[in-house]
Amino acid sequence: MTQIFPAEEPGIAVTIKDVARTTGLSIATISKFLNGGNVMEENRVMIERAISDLGFRVNEIARGLKTSRTMTVGILIPSLENIFCTSIVANVENILLQNGYSTIICDYREDRALEHGRLDFLVNKMVDGIIHMPLAHDGGQVASLLAKDIPVILIDRPLQGVACDTVLVDNLNASYHAVEHLLVRGHRRIGIIGGPEDIYTASERLKGYRRVHEDYAIAVDESLVLNGDYRVESGFRLMESFLRRSDRPSAVYVTNYEMTLGAIMALNENRTRIPEELSVIGFDNLQMARIVKPTLTIVVQPMQAIGETAANLLLRRLKGDSAGFPAIHRLKTELILGESVQPLA
Repeated sequence: MTQIFPAEEPGIAVTIKDVARTTGLSIATISKFLNGGNVMEENRVMIERAISDLGFRVNEIARGLKTSRTMTVGILIPSLENIFCTSIVANVENILLQNGYSTIICDYREDRALEHGRLDFLVNKMVDGIIHMPLAHDGGQVASLLAKDIPVILIDRPLQGVACDTVLVDNLNASYHAVEHLLVRGHRRIGIIGGPEDIYTASERLKGYRRVHEDYAIAVDESLVLNGDYRVESGFRLMESFLRRSDRPSAVYVTNYEMTLGAIMALNENRTRIPEELSVIGFDNLQMARIVKPTLTIVVQPMQAIGETAANLLLRRLKGDSAGFPAIHRLKTELILGESVQPLA
């Protein structure tokens, strides 16, 4: 039976019968409302007023035992220090909170074993669904969750061989348009600071870099293709390696926010002028792009749309709507032009 606890008297349990008695409605109607069902508008108003006046709150643990719903969602991301991840989480939470859901947020620090353990942890916490930015290529664990009717929404990275709802960004074309912007302005030696080769997003961004070179009939100098680890330190280190070269590139494209930050630090410490001595295109965080002088040309991902799309898709699945499963949403990026690219003669 659903229980309600008075906010000012936490030690006294009041059953659903007390709410029914106050409103004059049936226990079935009160229970339906408390468990997210639709009731007549006038009944909804009476129930909400009674709960507010009495100062009672729903005991979610008791409701979970009865309905197998805890009104909690697990969110699993690679890193709580990554601005892309945390921005998405904030937008996911906004939608879930509006719909009465709490969240349990975990990171797995780019560690496959920890990722596996965190997923088990969320399942043991009896979350109703999971929003996950995966690292592992093996989708067996996610497939087993789906088989148990635990809805999972993947963000940013799909899992091969697993039929799962997924929200992606068009990373290939994001890179294509960024590098094309450099090519049409006369740059031919374009360095790229990419991410880990085994990460889907990094792979797609590198594909875009290669494809636009191919379309413009320009050979890729493989020595200009460097891979970092999506962290600030690697952006700093790899940009410095470009600066030390006698045949340095005329432009560098950096493919995530943290590495862009590191690359800008390296340019500042080496007193390299942008764009006179090196043209730069970065990735994510429009605020940072405006702080850097001259303003940075930057690829911006639709972080709000990613979070909201994932949250709304999960809410649909939690309501039993299986239409269009598995849904694949591929969102577009935007190239925001700054002053960090210099046209060459």
